[in-house]
Amino acid sequence: MKNPLHYQVSEFDCGPTTVLNALSYLFQREDLPAELVRNIMIYCLDCYNEEGRPGGNGTSRAAMMFLSNWLNGFGKVSKLPVSSRYLSGKSVYMGQESQINDALRRGGVAVVRLYYDEEHYVLLTGIEDKRILMFDPYYEPEPFKEYPDIEVDQNHPFSYNRKVPEAYFNKENLSFYAFGPFELREAVLLFNERTALTSEHTIEYFI
Repeated sequence: MKNPLHYQVSEFDCGPTTVLNALSYLFQREDLPAELVRNIMIYCLDCYNEEGRPGGNGTSRAAMMFLSNWLNGFGKVSKLPVSSRYLSGKSVYMGQESQINDALRRGGVAVVRLYYDEEHYVLLTGIEDKRILMFDPYYEPEPFKEYPDIEVDQNHPFSYNRKVPEAYFNKENLSFYAFGPFELREAVLLFNERTALTSEHTIEYFI
């Protein structure tokens, strides 16, 4: 059985929440082993805030890169057919040649870091008419008055709660839902290897 995607329970846990949502989107609930859930929570929330509280400043890029590599290795040695690839810098953008777009077309997902008042992790799950289907784990049920072209959608709890025009992501400043400066960008691509489309099938489908 698939679970609905869920929201973060604090101001700090968007990272582990989004990785767990990625796996909930890709796999059945009964397929996810306890070790996987446990390690995601252990490896994330590694940043100390100004008061010295562990986890109080969320999840670092180093932790997300380590987690991506661990997930890829876990998929090779366990019964869960998960694969993961970490992207950073100029590899993180939306567009026809983007690895993120390619992953979404092939049935994968992308955990991305972007800007939402501060740095924030969200899940990208699909593309629909130049708009990106996104699940933002920070609960906000009302439409954004300042951004009327962003659609808040609470009717697809298993896959997305936002439809965001692709142009938002590629902005190089720290504007709403922007990836921001290239040196700060990162993404984790995740696939269920049993259901992921190959590049050949994707090309045929979109032609």
